[in-house]
Amino acid sequence: MRAITITEPGGPEALVLADAPDPVPGHGEVLVDVVASAVNRADVLQRQGFYAPPPGASLHPGLECSGRISAVGEGVVGWSVGDEVCALLAGGGYASRVAVPAGQLLPAPKGLDLVTAAALPEVVSTVWSNVFQVCHLRPGETLLVHGGSSGIGTMAVQLGKAIGARVAVTAGSAEKLAACAELGADVLINYREQDFVEELAKLGGADVILDVMGAKYLDRNIDALAFNGRLVIIGMQGGVTADLNIAKLMAKRGAVASTSLRARPLEEKAAIVASVREHVWPLIESGVVRPVVDRTFPLAEAADAHRLMESSTHIGKILLVV
Repeated sequence: MRAITITEPGGPEALVLADAPDPVPGHGEVLVDVVASAVNRADVLQRQGFYAPPPGASLHPGLECSGRISAVGEGVVGWSVGDEVCALLAGGGYASRVAVPAGQLLPAPKGLDLVTAAALPEVVSTVWSNVFQVCHLRPGETLLVHGGSSGIGTMAVQLGKAIGARVAVTAGSAEKLAACAELGADVLINYREQDFVEELAKLGGADVILDVMGAKYLDRNIDALAFNGRLVIIGMQGGVTADLNIAKLMAKRGAVASTSLRARPLEEKAAIVASVREHVWPLIESGVVRPVVDRTFPLAEAADAHRLMESSTHIGKILLVV
């Protein structure tokens, strides 16, 4: 097969398209002929040498893909050769073939082309598991999404609105905030010009905060919480170490959680994917929720796709087409 390889950590130029051995589906796995994959921040960290794949995972980057099943391993039921699917991966999406645990497969949504379907598995699984399974966002509550115009953000805005929450977003430009408004965001905060803590205070605070910044925003996120608010941290773009004012958190009766998806046990990922299929897939197939795609690149131009990701000028997802 053809795959993006990383011979040594470095800049985008470290991503090189080369021949690689075909994966072989093991027990409980299927082989997918990849049509498209998507770029995630974790891929950038892996390329830089800061985020190694979990043991046993493919060394090729790529945490999601879409394609067609070309082989079915032993013990797999419910899937057949030729099925059009998208998949949550621990790695290997930047390639023409990938072996996938059957529990991490989703049927390609009806009414959505197969390339665009590659924009869904990672962001939907991340948002659903954190905002709804961990933080239990409820109708009428306020959700604050940092980085509202990102792939994660655009999905969180739509799912929050779909269940009847009020959604506030932060973003760094008028263009990005306009895109969030188009998706239904109620409160638009330009973090370069406004203080999100002050803006949330006008609303009585955020019941749930989805944060990709980590250390940089920890203290201010607690300030922005409503009483009984829940903060979930899913990224470290703003660093990894910060002081936590426990008294302030207790005064809010608040909760702080942090999660990752890639290294979870197979059964946990399968449970998330099953819940996504039950609760989110009908919203996608009905058109209530849709993936937002900024640009697509050929797989051979993965380096350019990473440069766009690192520029932070995109809105929504960046796809790689095999």
